[in-house]
Amino acid sequence: MRILIAAAAIAAALPTVAFAQDTASDANIEAGRAPDGSSGFGIEPYFGIMGGYEQFDDNPYKRTAGIPAAPGRRDFDGGIVQGVVGVNVPLGPVFVGVEGNATKGFKGDIDWEYGVAGRAGFRLGDSGLIYGKAGYQWVNFDALGNDSRDFHDITAGLGIEVGPKDIGLGGITSRSGLRFRLELNSFGDFNSFQPLAGVIAHF
Repeated sequence: MRILIAAAAIAAALPTVAFAQDTASDANIEAGRAPDGSSGFGIEPYFGIMGGYEQFDDNPYKRTAGIPAAPGRRDFDGGIVQGVVGVNVPLGPVFVGVEGNATKGFKGDIDWEYGVAGRAGFRLGDSGLIYGKAGYQWVNFDALGNDSRDFHDITAGLGIEVGPKDIGLGGITSRSGLRFRLELNSFGDFNSFQPLAGVIAHF
């Protein structure tokens, strides 16, 4: 249920980004260019840093990826910091790409996570993106000891990125140099809840 509520919240933010598109953006898309007027095709590498929280559902009837019950009959959870690096391939008003992540847990049960995912979505406003992603993720828990195994399964998520101009802060960077990202991911069969927020630098 939390996944659906958070997804609805992200979806509710989309009209604000879409409203940021002006007539020039529409004309650019029709001409095969990106909404910000740059070339509609190319390679866009990026990196970023995000922070958030993740909670793994402790369901005794559905042990995702073989994850055992947490000590004390509670959920594995904790704060996380995540670094990402990836590349987007703009295709006019849409894009595809691939992204890798390395995640460190703090003040909780999560030790490390790492994985890779593909992304695809739409380009909005001056430099905004809305996308879905799917991939594979590995996770290790502090609560299971220093030599505990990594657990792995599919991961899926959705997110939105907006540039400074899209939220009324034009002039901070040129076009799409920085984007602010909100993202929601889940591990396995929707057995974790992972909201993240951070800054992505494109070059």
